[in-house]
Amino acid sequence: MQNMRGMSTLPVLLTVVAVIALFLLPNFVESTYALHIMILIFISVIMGSGWNILGGYTGQYSVGHAAYFGVGAYTTIVLMQYQHIAPWYGVWAGILVAVAIALIIGSICFRLRGPYFVLASIAVAEIFRVTALNLKKLTNGAEGILITDIPPFKIGDIVITDFMSKIPFYYIGLVTLIIAIIVTWLLQNSKLGYYFQAIREDQDAAHSLGINLTVYKNVALAFSVVFTSLAGSLYGLYVGFIDPTTVLALDLSVQIVMICIIGGIGTIFGPVIGAVVLVPFSEALRSNMIAQALIDSGLVNENSGVGTFLKEQLSHAHVLIYGILLVVVILFMPDGILGFIRKKLSAKQRKEAI
Repeated sequence: MQNMRGMSTLPVLLTVVAVIALFLLPNFVESTYALHIMILIFISVIMGSGWNILGGYTGQYSVGHAAYFGVGAYTTIVLMQYQHIAPWYGVWAGILVAVAIALIIGSICFRLRGPYFVLASIAVAEIFRVTALNLKKLTNGAEGILITDIPPFKIGDIVITDFMSKIPFYYIGLVTLIIAIIVTWLLQNSKLGYYFQAIREDQDAAHSLGINLTVYKNVALAFSVVFTSLAGSLYGLYVGFIDPTTVLALDLSVQIVMICIIGGIGTIFGPVIGAVVLVPFSEALRSNMIAQALIDSGLVNENSGVGTFLKEQLSHAHVLIYGILLVVVILFMPDGILGFIRKKLSAKQRKEAI
């Protein structure tokens, strides 16, 4: 059974059930750590969905999206801390600043293709990181900015939320995630989305058909940056602290790309699957849960050289492990986890048909 857009009814129903379950989840989960992981997953899906519009649908593999993530975070936090502008206004300012900067950068970098564009995107992110380190009067340099307090959100004299718990961030992240997925779906099934995909498949052929490459690449970049900036603002407000090595780091750009590669580039739910896999794995590495699990299971002796190495170094080796994970996915699941599942289901259906 299919709807008018050709989508199977079952996936739609499962998606609706999942969304309802996620809205109800805080009522049944008492663990603040579980909510913390969910919020980080939501933020990762948002920035992954943003990158996916540019990289997955338009084929422009930026490895510098940390720049826009950081611009969103810094704009929102600086306006709130120094100018006392409420974050629900600062978020929009962050989007405007990030998009304006992105369009300037895009008009230059989109003249490049392939590895040259990738290198240019990395250079852009590094320029922003170094700039943030040196603009101490604005960004407080390497010391970063610590949020002292987030004002309560009011309508008139009625306080809607005071941001004193994780619950407001949970629902803001969830709603933004849903919007990102809906926008991706609308783009995928629109004329604009077809232009993006034509550019991804063959830029020269798309140009010969009258598609203005620079214009539509910048349009894709603008959509992408909106969600990346939103993710940065939400992250900064949630964590309560930002610095150049956190919100403008190269490994953040790599993580954004990996979310899409692991889940499935150019798919609506690829970033969701990638974030669900990568975020808990990353948190387990940073908190040394994996090393401790290996020791507790008896696979590794705590007092051995390997055990000592794992306890002391594994939490700092997440970038190396990201690289290993990326290689494994590319070798065995080149279309990501979602593509791998689809191939298995298709193969099963063909066998049943025979």
